[in-house]
Amino acid sequence: MNQRLKEFLLMTVGSVMTALGLYFFKYPNKLSTGGVSGIAILLNGIFGGWPTETISLILNIVLLILGLIILGKSFTFKTVYCTVLISVIPSVLKLFDPLKYICNANGTLTDEPMLELIFAVLLPGIGSAILFNVGASSGGTDIIAMVIKKYTSMNISKALLISDFLIVMLNICVFRNAKIWLLSLVGFLSKVFVVNIILENINMSKYCTVITTREYEVEICRYITDTLHKSATVSEAYTGAYMHEHKVVILAALTRHQTVQLKKFVKSLDKKSFVVVCNTSEICGKGFRETI
Repeated sequence: MNQRLKEFLLMTVGSVMTALGLYFFKYPNKLSTGGVSGIAILLNGIFGGWPTETISLILNIVLLILGLIILGKSFTFKTVYCTVLISVIPSVLKLFDPLKYICNANGTLTDEPMLELIFAVLLPGIGSAILFNVGASSGGTDIIAMVIKKYTSMNISKALLISDFLIVMLNICVFRNAKIWLLSLVGFLSKVFVVNIILENINMSKYCTVITTREYEVEICRYITDTLHKSATVSEAYTGAYMHEHKVVILAALTRHQTVQLKKFVKSLDKKSFVVVCNTSEICGKGFRETI
């Protein structure tokens, strides 16, 4: 229950961050960096009249219905919840229109396009990374990808990358504004790196290899299990190549803070020990990520 509640709160936070990034930064600046929001911005530029938020809401509802019909049970609650939240929040904000009280003459928060672009990429990027981390999806073109994946063997990542790139390239045709197009292009290129970097840092853990002697094996293992509340794997079938001494190797997956504690403890116990630490963001199991 605690795990489900945590996932629900993270999905809500990620969806809200994505929605705020769209409403306050992406839509006012017409930054079509891909996805349903990018298509909505282009359609608003072509037809006008209907607000971008409304177009995005309609597109997401259509895709949501399509996903529920075609994907059925595999179309999870997480995808439905996040898609609805990301679609509804900008539309609700549009009703109260908070931008009119704080925006400038251009309809944006600031007169700095690059500053606006940073937040237009950063907020949805962090939001998407949080959703991906709990196995959720922001919906939109992800739903199309799920449908394509069901019926074809197409590389979905490449297909989505190409479609997003085409949306960005159409920006110049619709708005005929080189500045907006270049900002959208920079946003598109930055989006992928931002999500990947944030995902790696969210899941960043340490893989520790402690090389010591049998004399200290029990104390180090007891410290890992009793103080750090983690487990370890021990192997005694090692010999040092220089001194030909019998060695014990202890392997443990820890958090960053726990790694610092372990290094201090091992060095205070055995001055001749070696502690090798590697960064990893892909540890699945009890005490770390429970889902693959």
